Amino acid sequence: MADGFLHPIRKRPNLTLITGALAHRVLFERADCGPRACGIEFSTPDGIRRAEVRRELVLAAGSIGSVQLLQLSGIGAGALLQSLGIDVVRDTPDVGGHLQDHLQIRTVYKVRNCRTVNTLYHNPVTRLGMGLQYLLTRTGPMTMPPSTLGAFTRSDPEQPTPNIEWHVQPLSLPRFGEPLHRFGAITPSVCNLRPTSRGHVRIVSPDPKAHPEIRLNYLSTDEDRRVAVDSLRITRRIMAANALAPFQPEEMLPGASLASDEELVQAAGDMGTTIFHPVGTCRMGRDDGAVVDAELRVRGIDRLRVIDASVMPRITSGNTNAPTVMIAERGVRYMLGRSA
Repeated sequence: MADGFLHPIRKRPNLTLITGALAHRVLFERADCGPRACGIEFSTPDGIRRAEVRRELVLAAGSIGSVQLLQLSGIGAGALLQSLGIDVVRDTPDVGGHLQDHLQIRTVYKVRNCRTVNTLYHNPVTRLGMGLQYLLTRTGPMTMPPSTLGAFTRSDPEQPTPNIEWHVQPLSLPRFGEPLHRFGAITPSVCNLRPTSRGHVRIVSPDPKAHPEIRLNYLSTDEDRRVAVDSLRITRRIMAANALAPFQPEEMLPGASLASDEELVQAAGDMGTTIFHPVGTCRMGRDDGAVVDAELRVRGIDRLRVIDASVMPRITSGNTNAPTVMIAERGVRYMLGRSA
């Protein structure tokens, strides 16, 4: 993103970049139309600073950060804000609600007769070779994307369109941040593209440095639990295909002994991780409860917009990066007074 949008314009006289800063709250002034955004308060290593707004203020801190800023600024559920000693600028209960994400269920299969990143990494010679290959040619395993194979399909024939995404990573690890397994393995992962579970983001303190409560409520609906079970069984069918027989795939997680729906739901919850697609917490809509309108303006607040993935009313049936870029492009057009 920086290469495409920021670096080409870094030297523009009307662009100022401030790094190492933490936004505290939006500043407001009273106007005939109601509260109006007039600036932002933030801190840097040099202390508290303020930036004034002459036209519009845009929040683009994502489905977690934009919510936190709105709530710290007095826009959110009135009872929550009052309980934290924050003056209510606008009582909007949906700020922070409708949190959605794609739960990634990461299985692990031991494989043989092939090399994986696990085996390359734990061999000092090949690990050094990977590093040198990247430094000298910018090629090799260190340049691979997170997933090297992907597919969209239906979790069951009754689904009108593909509702799950299946990927494979040529490596495996117990959890994010932990070392790779010492045996050759791959990670077939699957996620429900249209989850019905909903969560929330809520600040727990008026201190902008305090992390908010993020509750995803994964697998909290019957529909999501059913899709999770079906997805794990689809993974098993794929891994049992004749084409993969030479590699002798052996299910390590969740383990072939788990067979019942109840066991697989439990396994999905134990193995599931975020795929980093949170959306929906500042949802767009025409109803009075929506946080932003069709042009991404915060309802009831003048000169304030939210332009990021949080405005999606529903999560997209696929990765959220490209749709978020589209939202940003459209938001800029609205700011410039263009409809297309």
